[in-house]
Amino acid sequence: MNKEDKSRLDYFEEDEKIISHALKSIRMEEMKSLITECEQTLKAGHKIVVSGLGKNVPICDKFVGTMLSLGLDAGFLHTNSAVHGDMGMVHSGDLVIILTKSGATAESVYLVSLLKKRQGVTLWLLSFQEHSRLADCMENKLIIHLEHEGDLWNIVPNNSTTLNLIVLQKVAMELSKRLGLELEKDFKPNHPGGAIGETLKHE
Repeated sequence: MNKEDKSRLDYFEEDEKIISHALKSIRMEEMKSLITECEQTLKAGHKIVVSGLGKNVPICDKFVGTMLSLGLDAGFLHTNSAVHGDMGMVHSGDLVIILTKSGATAESVYLVSLLKKRQGVTLWLLSFQEHSRLADCMENKLIIHLEHEGDLWNIVPNNSTTLNLIVLQKVAMELSKRLGLELEKDFKPNHPGGAIGETLKHE
């Protein structure tokens, strides 16, 4: 390995260790339960909703985009906009995943209190604190133990948002397996354009 390769690895080595350790902290029974409940929700004709704010917004958008590309019903509920009418997207039978690093963000706590009043809605928490206002009051939760954000002050949403993306994308990929999705029937019709569309023309 030359000096350039070694230098390149040094940039990522510490974050790689932190992210790997955080992923290993996830309790598999919680992960499996989340995926199973998402599967049951979709099979029953309902949708998966993800809700977050700040730097978690693009993470939620990416998950929803992946789900829709697979033909699976999903939506994004902005935690702030929810109380201004957007909460109308959540119907009985839907499953809502709340993303909040602290589990104590005022907007997230308020939204959960409102959604708990909606009959037939399943709530899940994706967070990084074993004990918090939401972790202590929600039955369904997936907690990630993160040692450091990887920034100068351990405060910038950096490794935490990366981990949220990894977890949600894994949920989507596992759902595609469990539901037996097919390239021709479920994926190809949703990608008529772009590089993927061009590639699929020859499949």
